Amino acid sequence: MTADFLEQIKWNSDGLIAAIAQDVDSGRVLMMAWMNAESLQLSIAEQRAVYWSRSRQQLWRKGESSGNVQLLKSVSLDCDGDALLLQVEQLGGIACHTGRQSCFYRELIDGQWQNTEAVLKDPGEMYDK
Repeated sequence: MTADFLEQIKWNSDGLIAAIAQDVDSGRVLMMAWMNAESLQLSIAEQRAVYWSRSRQQLWRKGESSGNVQLLKSVSLDCDGDALLLQVEQLGGIACHTGRQSCFYRELIDGQWQNTEAVLKDPGEMYDK
């Protein structure tokens, strides 16, 4: 596969693009992470989500620690070329490191952020193996 498609992406000054992961079946937005050219190419080659960790400055395969892998079903580029939408099958039903289905579990209600989603699995069980 030629990597010409990478040239159509508007990478930010750090060489990254925002990647939104969405459940392919339910349509629920699961998370947002960052990708660089290498992580995008690996995601396509491996058919699983591979992201770039800004804090660790390294690639990370979603689920490598937790077991909650994201199988890649499709990749779309937005009209401005600066954001990706990944349609994924979320294995284990948990995308968030807090043990919830989605990272978007806090809703603004009456001026306060309220947790609106239960923890499905204790993070300690996922990461302290």
